[in-house]
Amino acid sequence: MATLNVKNVPERLHRKLKARARRELRSVSQEVIRILSEAVDEPSPTSILELRGLGKKLWRGLDPAEHVGRERDSWS
Repeated sequence: MATLNVKNVPERLHRKLKARARRELRSVSQEVIRILSEAVDEPSPTSILELRGLGKKLWRGLDPAEHVGRERDSWS
């Protein structure tokens, strides 16, 4: 496993990092690894099934055909 040394960490940042690690019941090193992992990991692709119902409130009470017609008219 590789070793990473970080120098010149501002004291305020270090205190906040230590407090966060304590809340999560981790060491500072474990917390830094978790934060770095989240920052560089590729997000998992969203399944199309997860999109079901998305925007439902936005479209409530609107007629899609009328909306599309108005949009098309605005192009000319």
